Amino acid sequence: MNKTIKLAVIQHSPVYLNLQKSLEKSIDLIGQAAGKGAGIIVFGETWLSGYPAWLDYCHDVALWDYEPAKEVFSRLYHNSLQIPGTETNRLCQAAKDHGVVICMGVNEVIKDGKASGTIFNTFLIIDEKGEIVNHHRKLMPTYTEKLIYGLGDGSGLKTVETAYGRINGLICWEHWMPLARQAMHDSGEQIHIAVWPAVHEMHQIASRHYAFEGRCYVVAAGQIMKVSDIPPELKLPPAFKATPDQMILNGGSCIIGPDGQYIIDPVLDREAIILQEIDLNEIYKEKMTLDVSGHYQRPDIFSLAVTKNRTH
Repeated sequence: MNKTIKLAVIQHSPVYLNLQKSLEKSIDLIGQAAGKGAGIIVFGETWLSGYPAWLDYCHDVALWDYEPAKEVFSRLYHNSLQIPGTETNRLCQAAKDHGVVICMGVNEVIKDGKASGTIFNTFLIIDEKGEIVNHHRKLMPTYTEKLIYGLGDGSGLKTVETAYGRINGLICWEHWMPLARQAMHDSGEQIHIAVWPAVHEMHQIASRHYAFEGRCYVVAAGQIMKVSDIPPELKLPPAFKATPDQMILNGGSCIIGPDGQYIIDPVLDREAIILQEIDLNEIYKEKMTLDVSGHYQRPDIFSLAVTKNRTH
């Protein structure tokens, strides 16, 4: 078996809190990556329309009834997308036009019915036919994210078949949920997409561990955000006021082989389209020593049940 695939990680900033401009930018970047031969194109966590890193730096957002924070939440809500919807239709068309798989983190809302005031941290896989084949909402918002995001469910904990291999993904700290990892390993993944705000050292460790444990390729996608991208409604920390070009999220995107070793080292402090060819046969070489869903599993001792109902 020799199936070579070219991967692309889009380590570019979105247009923060502007869904339409971010969408236009993503369509352009998808075209650029496809033109370089990429079959799978990956964006970071909530890339449409930006990860809310200001939660960790503008501490007044946690004050009860703080009007600037409510204003920013409202802007984020109105610049989040519905699934399906106009924006996802355009992404699906781009995937079909270029014959590529798009893996994209988005801010999602449901504007009618249950959870109509809730934002979800969501990960989408759109296949080369232009179909949304996985729609996963982050199971548990992490720490400050609990201020703005709702709880996801298990319906997206699955691997999907594409022309470029079996793909799945998790969002950020879901990679430290052991049962979520095992559920994904059990689904027979070949290429795992790990979406992060930025892939700093501990995120690198989690991504490399995931590749080694799952004997799969891991594409870890981070993004770029500067101080100047913080919503102007919020009060900047004193150290940021004189440094608008200082990076808050500095990328760190990388590609890791099924032996846990880097194929592409972390790319830091710059925007880039990161390209790499992989050979799926390497997965089966590494499974000789470890297969946590096969000969290194003990179903007579351990069992795992996953509830996959959609809750909203």
